[in-house]
Amino acid sequence: MKYDFYAFMDRMKYIKRWQLMRSVREENIMEHSQQVAMFAHALAVINNKVFGGNADAEKAVLYAVYHECSEVMTGDMPTPIKYFNQSILGAYKNLEDTACDKLLTTIPQELRDEFALCIKPKADSYEYSLMKAADRLAAYVKCLEELRYGNKEFIKAEKSIKKDLLSRKMPEVDYFFENFIESFNLSLDELDGME
Repeated sequence: MKYDFYAFMDRMKYIKRWQLMRSVREENIMEHSQQVAMFAHALAVINNKVFGGNADAEKAVLYAVYHECSEVMTGDMPTPIKYFNQSILGAYKNLEDTACDKLLTTIPQELRDEFALCIKPKADSYEYSLMKAADRLAAYVKCLEELRYGNKEFIKAEKSIKKDLLSRKMPEVDYFFENFIESFNLSLDELDGME
């Protein structure tokens, strides 16, 4: 018997983000997920090493790797539409859940329980919160990139996402902002004083 799970995952590279906005550089959910995984790892390590927490970094990373996987079936729903009202949000969450269930059927039965843990994670874990913050950080960095190239289309999104991130009152996020965000506004030559 053949299983299609990884062929579906490979299609993440075809699902574009930010569809309602003109972007200088297009972004797909595969590259986005990789960045979210790096940021989730960073937030978990910051939680543990700087703030004495006990976040499971590997779990946060796994959640991030798979956090957009349902979109290979649903496409990327633009944020303003997804959150327009509770009815639309509820319907979309049900659609995502159905897509995740369908994806799990594309994995051999003996592996499904293990994959379900990261494809349909429990939203009440701290690692899930770290992944969600990392997802927003990646969106914020995308806004900075677009603004750096003069694309004013992202002005409102940058302000809104920054406000959302800082309102989470997560010390890991504040630490990331204080120590890493400024560098995203630099050119390659400016990084690490290369100029």
